[in-house]
Amino acid sequence: MSADLPWDRPQPHTLDVVVSPEHIDLMRHTNNVVYLQWLEDVAWAHSAALGLGPAQYEALGHGMVVRQHELNYLQATRLGERLVLGTWLTGADKLTLQRHYQFIRTDDGQTVFRGRSEFVCVDIAQGRVRRMPPEFVQAYSGALVLDAR
Repeated sequence: MSADLPWDRPQPHTLDVVVSPEHIDLMRHTNNVVYLQWLEDVAWAHSAALGLGPAQYEALGHGMVVRQHELNYLQATRLGERLVLGTWLTGADKLTLQRHYQFIRTDDGQTVFRGRSEFVCVDIAQGRVRRMPPEFVQAYSGALVLDAR
């Protein structure tokens, strides 16, 4: 079903969610911080699908951490609505990784959110910026999708 949605780019990695009571704030829509959690959830799911989950980060002694987020809330989402969270890797070099996101409400096919994150590679033990290990370069570079927007 997610393949039939109006994605900004081809073949997103997707994750289905339902807006639950704990997501709702005083304004009776999904709280902004929930979208940030969803960014992390779909990014980790995509990274793990590429063979780089938390265990691999730990074993390699390196990880990707957020340097910057851009969040664009386009439409409110409400209790019980079903969403498909989509993400793509859109850029990478030896130190950084760019990821785009698009969240679509399945009932009407409307894009409710778009975002972008820039990640930087760090040495986990030292917390310092480092070049990506070859395993990161191979997995992430092989999954890049050209930015069609």
